[in-house]
Amino acid sequence: MQRNSFGIIQFPKILDNRGNLSFIQNRDQIPFEIRRAYWIYDVPGGVVRGGHAYKMLEEVFVALSGSFDVAVDDGMGNTQEYNLNRSYNGLYVPGMTWRQIRNFSTNAIALILASKPYDEADYIYDYNDFIQMANDI
Repeated sequence: MQRNSFGIIQFPKILDNRGNLSFIQNRDQIPFEIRRAYWIYDVPGGVVRGGHAYKMLEEVFVALSGSFDVAVDDGMGNTQEYNLNRSYNGLYVPGMTWRQIRNFSTNAIALILASKPYDEADYIYDYNDFIQMANDI
């Protein structure tokens, strides 16, 4: 299995004095076919979301409103924290990447685009199991 790296994707930004517009199209900006979209909102102060990895699922995180941080870890010593606060930027997170979403601002809305439908069997909830699996690839 080839491992991709996490990183920022910049979406088109059309400036207009009536309000700006950005868009996302399958394969034009996203490195996978979008099979599911979900959003996280009304997160109480101090709450951390995520805290897991997926075996196969790829995701792109977008801050539609407000801001939040996404900490990612590939299990092989490469970690990074991204502050998402612009709706024209997305964070690509490939499979076999541990993620935590934290520091949600008031009224933040996190849109997550996913490469597969929900599948409980794809989740890795134990960090030590994740490290072992990541190093076995």
